[in-house]
Amino acid sequence: MEPDPIYNLLQLPKGMDPPAEQELPQGEKKKYLPPTSRKDPKFEELQKVLVEWINATLLPEHIVVRSLEEDMFDGLILHHLFQKLASLKLQVEEIALTAASQRRKLAVVLEAATRSLQAEECEVPWSVETIFNKDLLATLHLLVALATRFQPDLPLPADVQVEVIVLESTKGGLKSERLVERLTEGGEDKDRPSQDVFDELFKLAPEKVDAVKEAIVTFVNQKLDRLGLSVQSLDTQFADGVILLLLIGQLEGFFLHLKEFYLTPSSPAEMLHNVTLALELLKDGGLLSYPVNPEDIVDKDAKSTLRVLYSLFCKHKLQEVADAGCRGPPS
Repeated sequence: MEPDPIYNLLQLPKGMDPPAEQELPQGEKKKYLPPTSRKDPKFEELQKVLVEWINATLLPEHIVVRSLEEDMFDGLILHHLFQKLASLKLQVEEIALTAASQRRKLAVVLEAATRSLQAEECEVPWSVETIFNKDLLATLHLLVALATRFQPDLPLPADVQVEVIVLESTKGGLKSERLVERLTEGGEDKDRPSQDVFDELFKLAPEKVDAVKEAIVTFVNQKLDRLGLSVQSLDTQFADGVILLLLIGQLEGFFLHLKEFYLTPSSPAEMLHNVTLALELLKDGGLLSYPVNPEDIVDKDAKSTLRVLYSLFCKHKLQEVADAGCRGPPS
């Protein structure tokens, strides 16, 4: 039998081939995301927003998500995320090392999540099998549903839809078709002011702000220790930009000449110069994804200060935690 023409269209990632007919039982279907869909800007933005949301939510627990495709499948992060969002305790083992125990854990978490979402298991676009097999579409559907249910103001990109390739095994061979799958709804409220995870944190979970501040202050002090400096108050000690500039220099590995900033600023204008320089350095390094007004830092706005420090935390501390295997023993 001639190879199905779809084989030439799949453009699967290197090393991944379409399933042989014997690997796809008759009557079953399997979805593939071609590279053109994976590289869609809105699709990539949706993943970025969800990763930042999860990391901000679980920041006090030092749990890190780098890839929704690779980090969510075993139920560990989903377990912590759902418990935090739903404010309940699931009776399930904390660490699951074997594939069988990971599946059991994932099944418990998904059952509780589906029940909380008031959805029927037969209707939801995810399952234990799809999540465990690192199906990115299924994982995104689940996370979008959780965000919509528990944090409806999270600024998910509107009207995200991607083209998928569906293979079905039939008596006559593999049948293929291209479909468009929608992940988020249209942008009827697109005029709503842009928000980020810190808007949501201060608005919906103010009791968690202190825990986030504590984690970031600990990180900052670890980095400033070699300079003989320390921070006690995140809200006030970054207003003149001096410690912020020294911290950026330490983390990014460069030296700022004293002619470039005011080491002992004596006026609001000098403080504003320092903070503006710090924000420009962060922007040039691609670290500041959310616009921050330098005047807000000088005015000791806690939310703006957190945004700036979190951008550094994301790059440096989360990488350290990930490298150290903070998620526990490898499965």
